[in-house]
Amino acid sequence: MTRKMWGEKPYHSLDYEMKHRFGEKVYKISLDGGLTCPNRDGTLDSRGCLFCSGRGSGDFAAPLSSSVTAQISQGIQGISKRKQVGRKFIAYFQSFTNTYGPLSYLEKIYKEALAHPDVVMLSVATRPDCLPPEVLDLLSECNKIKPVMVELGLQTSKESTARLIRRGYPLSVYDNAVSSLQSLGLEVVTHVIAGLPGESEKDFLATLDHVTACHSDGIKIHLLHILKGTDLADLYLSGEYPVLTKEAYIHLVLKAIAKLPPEMVIHRLTGDGPKDLLLAPLWSSHKREVLNEIHKQLKLQDIWQGKEYLKHE
Repeated sequence: MTRKMWGEKPYHSLDYEMKHRFGEKVYKISLDGGLTCPNRDGTLDSRGCLFCSGRGSGDFAAPLSSSVTAQISQGIQGISKRKQVGRKFIAYFQSFTNTYGPLSYLEKIYKEALAHPDVVMLSVATRPDCLPPEVLDLLSECNKIKPVMVELGLQTSKESTARLIRRGYPLSVYDNAVSSLQSLGLEVVTHVIAGLPGESEKDFLATLDHVTACHSDGIKIHLLHILKGTDLADLYLSGEYPVLTKEAYIHLVLKAIAKLPPEMVIHRLTGDGPKDLLLAPLWSSHKREVLNEIHKQLKLQDIWQGKEYLKHE
């Protein structure tokens, strides 16, 4: 396979994809829908996942202190202070499980977000086991108004790791969720984590292979952060869990980019945990430096998305 460029980068970034679709840069506005999670409300567990800080996945989402419309307006104002922006944004329901609630309430917050004139797309972060038929129908209905992406927290395809981190559902549930969403014309983005306890490079790459085999439209690659107050922090502080070095993480990201299919949109290559909670790895707080090194190594090692991709039928 020959090298391909997506804009200025050798991988299919979300930034490139949005510019291609909408003709300009599109920013995400993180929203708090005031929802919880079956791993925290006692339905499956009350402790959350092993690495969860109690803020859910939305550590950077706006707090639920105002309406969805007000949160969007506040988000636009906040981005505009730092960057020159156009008038196109993605409304991203990020905190906890955003399909886990009464149907009437979900319809209210989704459609309020879609009604905002500057919102061009809706993104909903959730769990694969929280997509009952009526919620799938609602998401499909919303998708007829403006495009909808559904972000699924898979984290790993290894069942023993899933049990360790208290994910709360078997791999088959993820597979069925991807199939159901895509059958309705909804876009799927899968979250995976590098550096999970006990996982090898082979395990991480096997997760990527599974996501690819399920034909996920997009992927978010996360580094596992050790956050204060989590059960994972206890393991780390007791010496039972070593964290990835920056070099080891970048190596995994480069391997991932080479293995992923060229058409899959890469939404994230790394992230930075909330600084007030982050115990380790501290190098991850310098997100720009990490991304710059990834881009540098892609060039030096002549790596591009799909270079080592083997087609999954």
